[in-house]
Amino acid sequence: QVQLVESGGGLVQAGGSLRLSCAASGRTFSSYAMGWFRQAPGKEREFVAAINWSGGSTYYADSVKGRFTISRDNAKNTVYLQMNSLKPEDTAVYYCNALRSGVLPASDYWGQGTQVTVSS
Repeated sequence: QVQLVESGGGLVQAGGSLRLSCAASGRTFSSYAMGWFRQAPGKEREFVAAINWSGGSTYYADSVKGRFTISRDNAKNTVYLQMNSLKPEDTAVYYCNALRSGVLPASDYWGQGTQVTVSS
């Protein structure tokens, strides 16, 4: 079981920015596509952003396109999510996971997540 540790969340006002980090264990981290997901209060977990094994290709949900940027540093076994122009509807717990196919999570393991709260 691969360990994933999310961090960087917090409480911000609308229009503000946050940078999330996801630190992963494993010597072969660089072989996996990675993704960010989020779960808002009373809602199911949803896909947010994806990045391929090399970091050369990315994909975003329509709701965050143009505002969020996913990146990775394979030498540090870490994937990032830069969030700009935050909106109250971005409020959620944010999780990372490897991707098995398309935007589907590869593992049943989920870390503790990191809370993002955006006030209006």
